[in-house]
Amino acid sequence: MNSPLENEILATLTHLDAAVKSMATANPKPNLLPIFARLDELTHQLPHNADPTLLHYLHKKSYQKASLFLAGRDAENQLGNCRHI
Repeated sequence: MNSPLENEILATLTHLDAAVKSMATANPKPNLLPIFARLDELTHQLPHNADPTLLHYLHKKSYQKASLFLAGRDAENQLGNCRHI
């Protein structure tokens, strides 16, 4: 069960994903900078005892992995270059 803050992060990640997918056909192109800024802001609001896997994904900007993690689908994540899923 996600906290309200984690649900807000997931909603923002979903918004980012939709904006990125629309880039090829959108005119004008969506401005992604506010979304990235919001994700940084929300990440900084997480408590220090938040799940270390989630913190790792967010600090490394592994947004797809963070999204899968928050959706309860972390098993779908692939091993990264840092040897962390």
